[in-house]
Amino acid sequence: MSLTGLEGRSYGPVALPVESGAVADLVAATGDEPGRWSGHAPPSFASVALFAVAPRFLADPAVVPFTRSLIHTDQGFAWHRAIEVGETLNVTGRVGAIRARGAVHLVTFDLDALGDGGPWLEGRSIFLLSDEAAAEAEEKTEPEPGESGTNEAAQPLALPAAGEPVPAMARSASRTDLIRYAGATRDWNPIHWDHEVARRAGLPGVVVHGLLMTAWLMQAGARYKEGPAPLEEMRARFRRPLHPGAEATVAGKVKSIGDDYAVLDLAVAAEGEALVTATMRVTR
Repeated sequence: MSLTGLEGRSYGPVALPVESGAVADLVAATGDEPGRWSGHAPPSFASVALFAVAPRFLADPAVVPFTRSLIHTDQGFAWHRAIEVGETLNVTGRVGAIRARGAVHLVTFDLDALGDGGPWLEGRSIFLLSDEAAAEAEEKTEPEPGESGTNEAAQPLALPAAGEPVPAMARSASRTDLIRYAGATRDWNPIHWDHEVARRAGLPGVVVHGLLMTAWLMQAGARYKEGPAPLEEMRARFRRPLHPGAEATVAGKVKSIGDDYAVLDLAVAAEGEALVTATMRVTR
């Protein structure tokens, strides 16, 4: 069996209203600044747009047999402007290149979101899909539902000089937080809330959504630009999972500074290991 015949297949467009309640739910689930995001959606609303169409791709009868092992390895987003509450997005997903490596398929999934004011978002996801189970990791006991580490708010900051570090920010998510995030984004992959499904996928247990960690990275970058359009683009790579209740740190450095932008290298790390790494372009 092969997925290569799906190249170029589209899903959508799907209408996605940018409603105040949906924005508030996402802000609460990601630990973002509620006072900042009342009239506009935060950059992390990109994940809501992705999961307006990605489930259609994953539920495609031609794809389902290959979701026995599903790994999200890379994610890129590019924002063209701020998105206002009250707009309606039309979101389309499209299968790009597919490369087969034995039983594993490397699939590129592209995303476009157009609002009432024109293009808002482009995205590119890379998934590894296989009809074979992943190697099983050693089982890990789940924490209590509300158990969590430290969570620090993202406060507005002055941009450091090129080459300088950015202040670290502690973040964590409980199992309850993962349900809250799944409800806000519709990312209901059971590996984020069902221990047995996570074990069958080869994981030690439930793991934090990779896109929740990218939301923390977005907040770390958005600290350096006021207003509703702080970010231009981000490219992230998911390297290792984070378990609920564990404490992580968002940190990095300023890579370069231009006349109207800054480039940051950031990472979410725990116990000395990088879990998600990202390069982010911040507006100035």
